[in-house]
Amino acid sequence: MSVMSSEPAASQPGAAENGDRRALQLLVVEDDAAQRKLISLAAKQAGHAVTVVASCNDAIRELRNKRFDCMTLDLMLEDGDGTEVLKAIADSRFAGSVIVISGMDAARRIAARLYARSLGIDLQSLPKPVDLAALRIHLANLGKTALGLPVVHTWGGVAAEGVAEKHRS
Repeated sequence: MSVMSSEPAASQPGAAENGDRRALQLLVVEDDAAQRKLISLAAKQAGHAVTVVASCNDAIRELRNKRFDCMTLDLMLEDGDGTEVLKAIADSRFAGSVIVISGMDAARRIAARLYARSLGIDLQSLPKPVDLAALRIHLANLGKTALGLPVVHTWGGVAAEGVAEKHRS
């Protein structure tokens, strides 16, 4: 099943730029329609431009044709494993960050993170069902670091990286 859509963040509520954050170009790779809608809606409401796809093949095609700042990636997709997309990211010299959002157990998400880092990819992970507050924090932090600003958004008093993994695994 191929599902693709792209909407500019400017048409979404709350999309106004402010001096300390930048709208991200986000690729959502998720085959579950409900999760795809939740993730894309949360990102759009935070002011980001979102492109959604439902398969490994569509994700790889989008990565070849467009520049993205960030990608959310499910590990289990209809046409393959999300690690295939990670390999394609490394081959395409993708310079953005990846947020794995997966129902796989914590050990599998950690293994994906280690694999991504071995390929030179910055990867964070969140378990399903996705905690939208944690996702927004991750995206806000990426927007800050894209501008060279320090991360100030935290969850539980700590910068978001790794916190969701420890909190919900």
